[in-house]
Amino acid sequence: MRLLPVKDAARGSLVFSTREKPHRIFPVPLSPRILLIAHKAKSSLMKVKPHIAVIGAGAFGGWTAFQLLERGARVTLLDAWGPGNSRASSGGETRIMRGTYGPDQPYSKLAGRALKLWQKYERRWKCRFLHRTGVLWMVSSRDDAYERGSLAMLGEARIKFQEFSTTEMKKRWPQINFSDVHWGIYEPECGYLDARASCQAVVDAFVDEGGAYRQAAVLSHGLEDAPLRSLNLSDGSRLKADYYVFACGPWMGELFPKAIGALVRPTKQDIFFFGPPAGDSRFADAQLPVWGDHRDRFFYGIPGSDARGFKMADDTRGAAFDPTYGERVVSPATLKRVRDYLAFRFPAMKDVPLLETRVCQYEQTPDSNFILDRHPLMDNVWLLGGGSGHGFKHGPALGEKMAELVLKDGEPDQFWSLSRFQKAKAE
Repeated sequence: MRLLPVKDAARGSLVFSTREKPHRIFPVPLSPRILLIAHKAKSSLMKVKPHIAVIGAGAFGGWTAFQLLERGARVTLLDAWGPGNSRASSGGETRIMRGTYGPDQPYSKLAGRALKLWQKYERRWKCRFLHRTGVLWMVSSRDDAYERGSLAMLGEARIKFQEFSTTEMKKRWPQINFSDVHWGIYEPECGYLDARASCQAVVDAFVDEGGAYRQAAVLSHGLEDAPLRSLNLSDGSRLKADYYVFACGPWMGELFPKAIGALVRPTKQDIFFFGPPAGDSRFADAQLPVWGDHRDRFFYGIPGSDARGFKMADDTRGAAFDPTYGERVVSPATLKRVRDYLAFRFPAMKDVPLLETRVCQYEQTPDSNFILDRHPLMDNVWLLGGGSGHGFKHGPALGEKMAELVLKDGEPDQFWSLSRFQKAKAE
């Protein structure tokens, strides 16, 4: 029996019938890969593109939409408040680019790929997003297994690094008090990224290349009623696509209470900007790298850029936070803790004024690893989130990975799958 392709107007898709018995119709679901092949075919019957809706225009969603578009898909990108908005996990001015991640993990290699992609699109768009100040990781914990395990991973990822003794660091950065620091890792090609500006640039490039962007929120009602055929939007319209990618940051659990729920927990994170002494340029990005201090609490900072002051934060996960309605006011207790550390590690910054504060949120998973998987009940719905405070830098590489998975019907890595949480419960 020979099957022949037939356009089925009722289904709006391709089906197959037999020459002998034309009334027998066999619907064949079209994968994104087949749709792309069909689009390139000469036959007018086969000229179709997969339509993919991406929800969320932050570091994960914006890059995913752009990478899908570059691979030939028709893409609609949605965001409730706009790329890099102040409620989003990708909001704010800067994020750290680093490759030190400890042993036995995929993130160093992912960061290495992201570095190349950041550089590629900086050249193409003639913009600067990555400020290569270097990143200094200070090892002040007695247990340095995390840092020791990072060295081989950095080498495999081809991210340049140097090991520094305390004496070497004191000589290079005398404005830092290295008391109780045992040694350090320095990544000279890393630094910090412009966060909000790069999110907007990605969306601008996406639109310039033919992508459709709409500022609208997706309503949660019916999202987990399989199969998902369309989205209800806040402006009263509906959006129908072949595939859906949800990269909604701290709202993932709210939109998908069954599949994700508490697996993504928004936490309140306080950020502080301090003003260096007048005329003192030692704490600007020309003379100081991005830094992290691994001790009982992990503190990190980004040197002064764009005259905004010396950025600093305690990476300890904060209290549960509502990203939509939460009041973004910093905690006095956190401010005191950060000030005490600042005076200890950077003595010249003792008693300097606090210039600005910000409250962002992490989209924290139980194991601090991302979620990149299909919805358990719907093959045409993909879930991408759980940045857990370290996702922004990986945006270009994750977008590339997600685009390949969607368009080639790929299988997600078990490391980032939802099933890992069920396995953890069973154990």
